[in-house]
Amino acid sequence: MAGILYFVPTPIGNLEDMTFRAVRILKEVDYILCEDTRTSGILLKHYEISKPLKSYHLHNEHYTTQKVIDDLQNGMNIAIITDAGTPGISDPGYLLARAAAEADLEMQCLPGATAFVPALVVSGLPNNEFLFAGFLPQKKGRQTKLKQLAEEKKTIILYESPHKINTTLEQVREFFGEGTKASLSREISKKFEETKRGTIEELIEFSKTKTLKGEIVLIINNVI
Repeated sequence: MAGILYFVPTPIGNLEDMTFRAVRILKEVDYILCEDTRTSGILLKHYEISKPLKSYHLHNEHYTTQKVIDDLQNGMNIAIITDAGTPGISDPGYLLARAAAEADLEMQCLPGATAFVPALVVSGLPNNEFLFAGFLPQKKGRQTKLKQLAEEKKTIILYESPHKINTTLEQVREFFGEGTKASLSREISKKFEETKRGTIEELIEFSKTKTLKGEIVLIINNVI
């Protein structure tokens, strides 16, 4: 019998967001794949989970995936987690899911924390139809991607790092217009969680007045 691959979301900030089922699965599997063993080790220690941790991140997933598939085919149950949020959503996990699907292996993804859902809900912007674009390309293709997104007449969701948010907002203004309604959320579920709503121009002024920390979710209302 082949094993089961579990995609287990972990808290994006508040440790209380870990589910009972997630803790149970992590205690039952044979080993756990994670981005950073040090970061995940802190989480597992908090929940008294003692299982082997193996590194699985963007820099090694291409050559470690087959070993994981082999272990699954040999009957091992394996969980994959990331530093925060749901594996595969702007984090490692897609290549493994694709390989497991091609091998016709059983996969289960537990429901749980992911940053864009709460950010979308509290934005107050249309959420019946949206496009999650994750992180924009670092350099090549960035302008092209923004142009494509500006043509999508629906709510657009982007992830961005604190040190690039000012540049991204200015580029969004260029392609979407300064009067476009938007929402910027950061530190979701943490003590200093904050959401700023307004036009793109207002968000640019806001971001310039303070030093933003933590991963940022930018919601853009491109619905007409």
